[in-house]
Amino acid sequence: MSLTRRNILTGAAAAALASQLPVRVALAQGGDKVVRIAMPMDFTKVYTFVTAEYNQGQRDYITMMNQRGGMGGYTIAIDISDHANDQPRAIEAYERAKSQGAVLVDPLSTPVARALTPRALEDKINMVTAFSGRSDAADGTVFPYVFPLSPNYWTQAGLLIEYFKQQDGGSLDGKTICFVHIDTPFGKEPLPVLEALAAKEGFKLQAFPYTPPGNDQSAIWPQVRRARPDWTMFWGAGVGQTVALTEAARNGLDMGRVCSSVWLSESDMDVVGRDQTVGVLKFEPCVSGREPQVIQEILTEVVGAGKGAGPEDKVGTAYYNYGVMLAALMLEGVRRAAEIAPDGPVNGEWLNAGLNSITEFTAEGLIPPTTITPEDHQGGGMGRVARWNGEAFEPMTDWFSANQDVVWEEVRKYSSEFAKSGQ
Repeated sequence: MSLTRRNILTGAAAAALASQLPVRVALAQGGDKVVRIAMPMDFTKVYTFVTAEYNQGQRDYITMMNQRGGMGGYTIAIDISDHANDQPRAIEAYERAKSQGAVLVDPLSTPVARALTPRALEDKINMVTAFSGRSDAADGTVFPYVFPLSPNYWTQAGLLIEYFKQQDGGSLDGKTICFVHIDTPFGKEPLPVLEALAAKEGFKLQAFPYTPPGNDQSAIWPQVRRARPDWTMFWGAGVGQTVALTEAARNGLDMGRVCSSVWLSESDMDVVGRDQTVGVLKFEPCVSGREPQVIQEILTEVVGAGKGAGPEDKVGTAYYNYGVMLAALMLEGVRRAAEIAPDGPVNGEWLNAGLNSITEFTAEGLIPPTTITPEDHQGGGMGRVARWNGEAFEPMTDWFSANQDVVWEEVRKYSSEFAKSGQ
């Protein structure tokens, strides 16, 4: 693993990175064919609830694939740094990665991804914006070098509404759906799709924003209770999610009719109480737990060999598996690029062709069949609904997509605005 460190991390993440530094640098500095990926992320400020586990999953998967000989003969070298959700630091990290030949960047931050989008497009450096960034980046015709590679927030909202509809006998007409969200661009992101679906399906949408970061929602949830919702969606991250769950339980809401976006994890259940949250639902982009074949292989080939990037008890958590999911998609793009042009040259355009040719990829059953095209950088918009059973998230549905007509209407509306204004 090739690491350039200007900002030293603390704790387990730093120890894991330091322990792998000499071997990976030697690999990258040898004569091998190398694909460089930069991962400037927020390890210390806002996204701390997810970054360590997500990045641990990425590193373990990449370690495993490098041990197997890389992708199409190419070794993957990664550069990890902490941008602390600070745009100047993130831009500095991006420019450093560009100067070192990186062909892909994964910042895992909505404000950072938005700030880097014009640079990535101009420089033709592929940028992954999984569960972050702009939802309209699904439109690859406008954002050719930006890849969500995952269901965006509009898709997640549309899929959850379809689940509610299925559970209520095929109709939401006359029902009330409450949407409790952090009052930020991320929290407000689903509103256009929810409003369009409310008009289409005949349900009443009531939105309840709360002040970030969300550690005080005591005034919000009694209002939700009084609204007597048929379904409640809560849309936040980190402390906002645990406080929302605590208040939902305190106000007597039926956990089986309370649902989150992707940002809900086993750690949140531990904070609120595993038994107190039984029944709560979430959107799931990949399988949780250790049963997937690829997670079993990581446990054997990486963790069991003493080469894991972090605490073993985090292997198989929701956020760890998100990291494996995205690393697998990135490396499938490398594999496809190597098939298309075995001898490169390795640059952003080379990898872009590979990413845009990913077809029906499942990462050995970890994710729904995902196809990336030059038009669709989301990958089809499939996911599923999972339920917390007190010990783990269990699937309540098969993989499916829903309301993509409404989602893509919004995608094209906002992407066309970006095409005209650059904003």
